[in-house]
Amino acid sequence: MKLIQSDNWRIPFFTIWIGQAVSLLTSAIIQFAIIWYLTDVTKSAAVLSIASLIGFLPQGILGPFIGAFIDRHNRKRIMMVSDGCIAIASLAIVLAGRFGEIPLWLVMGVLLIRSIGTAFHSPSLAAVTPLLVPADQLNRCAGYSQTLQSVSLILSPPIAAVLYAAWRISDIIFLDVIGAAIGVLTLAFVYIPSIKQERSEKVSVRSMWSDTKDGLRVLRRHPGLLPLTLVSGLYFFAFMPVNALFPLVTMEYFGLDAAAASVVEVAFSVGMLVGSLGLGIWGGFRNRINTIVLSIYLMGAALVVSGLLPTTAFLAFVALSALMGVSAPSIPAPL
Repeated sequence: MKLIQSDNWRIPFFTIWIGQAVSLLTSAIIQFAIIWYLTDVTKSAAVLSIASLIGFLPQGILGPFIGAFIDRHNRKRIMMVSDGCIAIASLAIVLAGRFGEIPLWLVMGVLLIRSIGTAFHSPSLAAVTPLLVPADQLNRCAGYSQTLQSVSLILSPPIAAVLYAAWRISDIIFLDVIGAAIGVLTLAFVYIPSIKQERSEKVSVRSMWSDTKDGLRVLRRHPGLLPLTLVSGLYFFAFMPVNALFPLVTMEYFGLDAAAASVVEVAFSVGMLVGSLGLGIWGGFRNRINTIVLSIYLMGAALVVSGLLPTTAFLAFVALSALMGVSAPSIPAPL
């Protein structure tokens, strides 16, 4: 197999970027389709909250340790294995759907594997970019990646709604297998420089735990940084399960269908894009803490008002979802 190794950094970067764009879009489509499937089958807020926690909690638990692991292993191989495991997990649902009903435990198990795979894949991709891209081009490439994520979030809900109305859930999930395969193939053909280890110690759980503790010491050394990180983590931990209930609110409380649920998701995604652009132009308050606090208050107020809406106020819910999207980028960016 001939690897793409070029003095022009754009060739390997965009080769990976295109493969990851396909994989990201199919993964986002599957994420929405699974939530709508669980809404249809169970009509249970508890199940949706548990599914959301399963989908995101492993990333939060593993996050403090994954950075140390990635620094000590081949980042390209980690991404390929992560994509491969996600593809195999998705294939299990496809096969189960071919032979009968898809058991709930299998869906939850696949969500767990997808979350663990993403927990390793996303920081590996972020760590690979500086190895391929010149330092003066990193901001531009970060903009490309942010645009890709925003476009994926905007396109995936309507695409998922159309497919959900026409295909079986197992057929939709097969798209994720294809997307992951494309991601693995593009990675396989790209040469990624290896990083020279500054430490010669043997790779072990103890050494990775030592690196993790070093990171925590850095957080403690800067006044306010550790509490800010904990508050932000608590914010995302609280919001993610609520966000998973949006389809249930649309389909059960407002009595509408998956197409209407996709409108809510698109409104939130468009709001995120507007919020990101607005924050880039405005820059936020001089005291960045104030920007984060304002965002939390906006998100909280929009959620409270959404909970008080009558069943005839779906359009108001769409508008409030857009407001939540506008407020969302004002937490991670200043942080």
